[in-house]
Amino acid sequence: MRRRKAQTDHGLMNELQPDHSHLTNQDVRPGDEPPAAGPAGGGPAGPGPAGQAGRGPARTRPAGEAGRGPARTRLGGQAGSRSAEAGGATQRCRVKVGSADGILAVVPHLLGFHPANSLVVLGIGGPHARIRLAFRYDLPDPPQDVLSVDIASHAMAVLCREHLTMVVIVGYGTGTAVSSVVDVIAPALREAGIAIQDALRVEDGRYWSYLCQEPRCCPPEGVPYNPAAHPAAAVLAAAGLTVRSDRAALVGTLARAPESIEPMSHAIERTRRRAAQLIEDTMSVTGDGDPLQAIADAGRRSVRQAVARYRRGGEINDHDEIAWLGFTLTDLRVRDDAWARMDPQFNEAHQRLWTHLLHHLPAEFTPAPAALLAFVAWQAGDGALASIAIERALDADPSYSMALLLADALHAGLPPSAARLSMSPKQVAASYARHRRPPATSANRRRPPTTS
Repeated sequence: MRRRKAQTDHGLMNELQPDHSHLTNQDVRPGDEPPAAGPAGGGPAGPGPAGQAGRGPARTRPAGEAGRGPARTRLGGQAGSRSAEAGGATQRCRVKVGSADGILAVVPHLLGFHPANSLVVLGIGGPHARIRLAFRYDLPDPPQDVLSVDIASHAMAVLCREHLTMVVIVGYGTGTAVSSVVDVIAPALREAGIAIQDALRVEDGRYWSYLCQEPRCCPPEGVPYNPAAHPAAAVLAAAGLTVRSDRAALVGTLARAPESIEPMSHAIERTRRRAAQLIEDTMSVTGDGDPLQAIADAGRRSVRQAVARYRRGGEINDHDEIAWLGFTLTDLRVRDDAWARMDPQFNEAHQRLWTHLLHHLPAEFTPAPAALLAFVAWQAGDGALASIAIERALDADPSYSMALLLADALHAGLPPSAARLSMSPKQVAASYARHRRPPATSANRRRPPTTS
């Protein structure tokens, strides 16, 4: 039986700047991210398009977040951070929080939703002691030592690799559920030389500190708090860092629109006939070579036009166009061409495009647009959305290599700076062309052997 990994969500990489006195004077700066050495090459992004190898079977899902390792919170960076974007330009805001209430008001904006039954780790580092990353784990239910150890090991690996020397831990759930993980992760962090600035537990609108034993500020019955009423929440919401009621609500933003099911079914049938006719026409002319090349070429043209339309603020509402995009994106040459066009300058437009396709396409055509959405969400530092998009891709195809590759990147805690484009669409096309079988001609076509 395969051992389940602790599941995490990476949120936006925010930069909170504490003044080392019980979480006071912290700056939250959506959009900042620490430098990170992502994978070099392999396609447009660190893990890039052309020629990815399959990753084998999908991992089992850990208890909690969808088995993909850390999913980032959303405030400006990766690993649990989220950037406020408008037309591709990251908007920065600074918020001062001077108490545990302030931290608790900020966490949902870092994640993009109000966490429940979760452990959130905020990694702090740099000369100004800013929060560089945030990620969320599902609490083991029921408590399991093996999963608590997995959570502690994963958190330490990410924090140490990013050279972060301080953390804030926030557990959302019952005392038994939260303490079973805190009792494992806290000593492990201290042993690794990572200071714990505070460790909090939240339940039913109250919080408790594992580190403060002073009844005047941390009474046994807990401290009531309202995250929505804190000034930091209003500032972050105004910067575009909205908060969903829970993770399920965020998942729902990618759900297929019921009203599109029937018209899309007819559109897909027309698309299949269009593709069959294109193949027939191609073979009647060349008689050899790749019968799907014409579809790949037409698909790349459609991708180029769709990306340009969304960058101009437009939208695709024709079901036949949506069906054709979904159909042709199943060809890796088309998918990788789209991947290479994901310039982060147009991140918001790209998110709209792939989300729109997911709202309309059936499951057999969702892996490519879902994986592309995961990539652009990762670029934006929206790890929670990236994780959910990866889940959507793997639900349709558990061995889809691009989704598995991105899942590995998120699980490793790589920042958005690793989601870079190292190949242009022309370079991707050239890479595939080098491996294309040349069509046979009268000069090189083999003749059948003759017999006497």
